[in-house]
Amino acid sequence: MSNAVKWNLLSNHANVLVMLSREPKQPLREVAKAVGITERAVQRIVADLEEAGYLSRARKGRQNEYTIHKGIQIRHAFLSDCTIGQLLELLSPKVESEVDEERLLGSWTVGEHGSEIK
Repeated sequence: MSNAVKWNLLSNHANVLVMLSREPKQPLREVAKAVGITERAVQRIVADLEEAGYLSRARKGRQNEYTIHKGIQIRHAFLSDCTIGQLLELLSPKVESEVDEERLLGSWTVGEHGSEIK
């Protein structure tokens, strides 16, 4: 495709925040690789996010652990009623729980001659 899209829907700041919310102990070099930017760029973004109050970091042994402050409002005029936690919930993959067969099947059952209604 010669007219390939050369922009991303989410900013690098949002991508870094999502990555750190999914794995708070991962090294920034891994975040950089996943987002597709340099480690130095990720360090600047983390500093921006920390300064804005979106996250904090704590040293745990030889690595940093990042805490996302999910109650902070998004810094944009028309999204100011949304929190970082709400945004991250939308962008995080859903974990499948055990299938609730009663809810799934409802009043259907397998009888002697195939599916029947209870």
